[in-house]
Amino acid sequence: MENLTANAITRISGMNNSDEDPSFKPTLQIINFRKVNSNNNTDRYRLIISDGTKFIQGLLATQANNLIENDTLQQNSVISLQKFVKNVVSGRNLVVVLNLDIVGSNPGQRIGEPVDIAGQPGGGAENVPPQQRQQGGMYGRQPTAVKSETGNGNRSGGAFGGGARSNNPYGGSRSSSAPITRTTPGGTAVTPIANLNMYQSRWTIRARITNKSDIRTWSNARGEGSLFSIDLLDSSGMDIRATMFKEAVEKFYNILEEGKVYTFSGGRIKVANMQYNTCKSNFEITFDQNSEIHLQDDGGDIKKNVYDFVPCIADIESVEANKTIDVLAIVKSVGEPASLMSKKTGNELHKCDLTLVDDSGVEINLTIWGQEKANAAPQTYANNPVVAFRRARVSDFGGKSLSLSGNSYIRPVEDVPDQVQRLEQWWNNGGSTGAGTKSLSSSGGSGGAVAPFHERLTVSAIKGKHLGHGEKPDWLTFKGTISFLKKDKEGGAWYPACANAGDPCKNMYKMTQTTDGSWFCDKCQGTFPDPVRRWIFSGTVEDDTATTWVSFFNPQAETLLEGAKADDAYKNFMEHNQDQDGYDSLFYKATQTEWIFKCKVKAELVNDEERVKTTVYALKPMDYVKESEDILAALEKM
Repeated sequence: MENLTANAITRISGMNNSDEDPSFKPTLQIINFRKVNSNNNTDRYRLIISDGTKFIQGLLATQANNLIENDTLQQNSVISLQKFVKNVVSGRNLVVVLNLDIVGSNPGQRIGEPVDIAGQPGGGAENVPPQQRQQGGMYGRQPTAVKSETGNGNRSGGAFGGGARSNNPYGGSRSSSAPITRTTPGGTAVTPIANLNMYQSRWTIRARITNKSDIRTWSNARGEGSLFSIDLLDSSGMDIRATMFKEAVEKFYNILEEGKVYTFSGGRIKVANMQYNTCKSNFEITFDQNSEIHLQDDGGDIKKNVYDFVPCIADIESVEANKTIDVLAIVKSVGEPASLMSKKTGNELHKCDLTLVDDSGVEINLTIWGQEKANAAPQTYANNPVVAFRRARVSDFGGKSLSLSGNSYIRPVEDVPDQVQRLEQWWNNGGSTGAGTKSLSSSGGSGGAVAPFHERLTVSAIKGKHLGHGEKPDWLTFKGTISFLKKDKEGGAWYPACANAGDPCKNMYKMTQTTDGSWFCDKCQGTFPDPVRRWIFSGTVEDDTATTWVSFFNPQAETLLEGAKADDAYKNFMEHNQDQDGYDSLFYKATQTEWIFKCKVKAELVNDEERVKTTVYALKPMDYVKESEDILAALEKM
């Protein structure tokens, strides 16, 4: 039988939001639960949670409903409470369970003889053991008569001891239960963001907009609309995400300015989706066109940003994938803006890869997404500035790397002058020449920069290290020579791509020729007189250890062939008069040339036979001066 965490319910009951301890993950028992319906027709589950001595009432966050619906979470299940929020509703403590893990097997019986924590001093309710199973009340208890908050006599107790109200499925009072700690200069009572919860309808927060997203639109079977989001930071350092839809977008988008201070009221609070939440608050707000937002004087009491920097880039190696972090680093190098096609949506995506480094001597790749930001990156990050990257998401795809999503942003670093000065001094005192002794992203990313000299492998490593046979593909960077290019496949070393340069095809998807000679695209359902041809061919690359077959796709092939386009090659050498010599010359010039290759390696089944496929994702011509310098530096370290 599992051991429950002693005194956990007492500790939870006495907590304030500011007391949150991420390491406190008590083992508890769900001794009962019951389904209720909310006013938006979403099922909610009320819980009774026990530590074997005392129990407390709880509410399961909707994103965890599937645990009950698929019988993973059952009566008397023992859980590890991973993430939760304690609120006060009508004078009673309530635990909102955001995330939990099932511990062991269901013991099938209740552990101990727990009593209601609400019956303890300050608990706010009588001591009623849950063993009583009379009908009519919550979890089989008789409804408790409680004194009306308005002084109008007794009323029948609803959920969690509050009055029964059809428009409040949780039964709590609609009045704010959060303590009001201060007022605005105009006298308006202000609620700290840390004290917001789902059971409040009257509250006002005073906060700075630290981030404002672009307007995003959607269209589906239920209709279409638009939305944007803002991140709000108050004087306590707590922040929360707020989103506005449709009419609220039209009313507020052009009024709200990033960096300004406002008061906000009249929004709806709900539990945040923790998969996407990057703010400290476990809740998020939705404002509509009836919400009240007023510009305030900036008294300087609210910081422009609150950072939680990782101590150094080296520490990112131990950070879990999909976590968001704040990073302060020097931009060591900036790649060229590039575009690619989203496999999920078919839309063209724009990106630019940066290499970040700090005084830990470790570097990491960071990808900026979005056409405007990506195109501006080479100029924005010229001259190796120190930059704060807020809420960069960690990826472990082929090594650790970072990306800036729609919730991420980049900020000036005047708030942390000491840390900026430290990095600048390190960079100017030799860091710029010796930086990057280790790269967390050297084998990662999909088409990013090639690895530094000291992290290269050889061609023989593909077999020697058994690359490509894991669940995820492997990545390697090596120096090699093009020894052969397979250019003479039937129809040419290209494929016929859709002639539609717009969405969704962007000249990417393959076309098929119809019986009347026209070309049809399954993706956009378009018919065109001719396709646009894009390179696709294979070849062999060798070094002094081994030879391997590699595949080239259009962007890498154009780099290899000095910018020659497949469509031009077809028209010049194949379409009318076949010029085999002219066609061959494109490839002859590329053979016996030496490059630095970055490749993805993955085993695939072809006709029930496993084959290791190596695909070129980036290649860089040899810089023999730099190569000589790297060799000398490596020899000096031996």
